[in-house]
Amino acid sequence: MKELIIGSHVSFTKHEQLLGSVKEALSYGANALMLYTGAPQNTARSALDKIKTRAGHELMKKHNIDVNNVVVHAPYIVNLASSGEKQDFAIRFLKEEIKRVHELGLSKLVLHPGSHVKLTREEGIQNIIRALNIIMEDNDSVDILLETMAGKGTEIGISFEEIKTIIDGVKKNERIKVCLDTCHINDAGYDVRDFDNVLNKFDKIIGLDRLSCVHINDSMNEKGMKKDRHANLGRGTLGFDTLINIIYHPKLKDVPKLLETPYVTIDDNSKERIYPPYKHEIEMIKKKKDNPNLIEDIRKYYK
Repeated sequence: MKELIIGSHVSFTKHEQLLGSVKEALSYGANALMLYTGAPQNTARSALDKIKTRAGHELMKKHNIDVNNVVVHAPYIVNLASSGEKQDFAIRFLKEEIKRVHELGLSKLVLHPGSHVKLTREEGIQNIIRALNIIMEDNDSVDILLETMAGKGTEIGISFEEIKTIIDGVKKNERIKVCLDTCHINDAGYDVRDFDNVLNKFDKIIGLDRLSCVHINDSMNEKGMKKDRHANLGRGTLGFDTLINIIYHPKLKDVPKLLETPYVTIDDNSKERIYPPYKHEIEMIKKKKDNPNLIEDIRKYYK
């Protein structure tokens, strides 16, 4: 039986870079990971260290982490649906980020499609298509994974049909893939509890061959509320059993599953600190058993 591909978001620091990201993933018991090459809230990026990159790959090889299960996420503020100088900047940044992903020896970049803001929805979609056509002209090394969105504000990509429209509009679309987020599709209105039906819809509209990673998140919201608020594993409206069904779904056996669940707040000498839940959540996933004391156990572990 194929080993479960499971991991989480990890940090990417200036000093340890990819090597530090792999170390962190291993500390969680993961064999997959997702990172931002800088802060997710901005586009400031430090120069890559080739020595740290090589050491990261050596550590991955030592622990049997497949490079295809390492995913980079583009920053949130990049908005291809915008127009004028804002879109030009987004295109320039993504071209550089693709080079960075390639330089890291990786090949998957998750991207929020964009928000149409003051434009019409159709104008926003056409702007994304225009931008991706420019970006993909000279991109032969990195897959762009369009993430399914929750529908907050003026987000684009809230249905499989919208994602399909974007893919079809890109002439060189062999490397346009999809990242499915469980919280987002729930908040967008899909019945995640009937995941077989969701996957069938995805396959019919987009094609399972384009599903390249899955973000595993519980949701604080009921289906269709379009709010996008992640919850810890089994602590939201989706529930532990629903998420386990997705994680172990046979059609996803070759797809990396990545946790983006919230950090846990801990009062430390009258100062609040936050800590990752991933080691404990991955343990739950591997055991296929919910831990009713998850949050408290995380707090005890980090105190």
